[in-house]
Amino acid sequence: MRKIIRPCGLHCIKINHLGVTIGSQEILTDINLHIHCGTLNAVIGKNGAGKSTLIKAVLGDLPHTGTIEFKDREDGRMQTLKIGYVPQNISFEKHTPVSVYDLIAGFQSRFPVFLAKKKRIYEEIKASLRVFEADHLIDKQVCNLSGGEMQKVAIARTLYRRQQLIIMDEPGSALDPLAEYQLNQEMNEIAKDKTVVFISHRL
Repeated sequence: MRKIIRPCGLHCIKINHLGVTIGSQEILTDINLHIHCGTLNAVIGKNGAGKSTLIKAVLGDLPHTGTIEFKDREDGRMQTLKIGYVPQNISFEKHTPVSVYDLIAGFQSRFPVFLAKKKRIYEEIKASLRVFEADHLIDKQVCNLSGGEMQKVAIARTLYRRQQLIIMDEPGSALDPLAEYQLNQEMNEIAKDKTVVFISHRL
């Protein structure tokens, strides 16, 4: 059987000799990594190994040595790479007057989402939530969600935004076993035409 290798160049990442030092502590040293387009990638290691530090460096949230190259080519032209990020923990102040719909729609709309709900956007968001059986949360205030519910919403928000590169930090940490299984299945589907990177401390 002949193995077909898709050519790289569409939303891939090349990390060259990356290092991160915080204060006097060296967290990462000489990391070299090539993440291919249209693949599902896991960064696995014990707590404190520097997994989240690596992701934050890739996102540009931490200064680092070495280089990180993003490629997103269509017809030989460089395009803008859209990155979706799901952090490990998301919290909101009590009584925050923001619904799940507002949170997700706000990233897409050019106008204040509280002026009026658009039926098309409402149904699209509901469909993204339905993947994790969380569509009933769409009108709830985010400050009243449990940790697991908030994580489902954060993942659904990333899927709805149709990003080319999706990075998830411990995406299953607050999910029940069924929801985590659904997430794993969905990530396999997503990786058919996007690049997915997630970190975990569990094999």
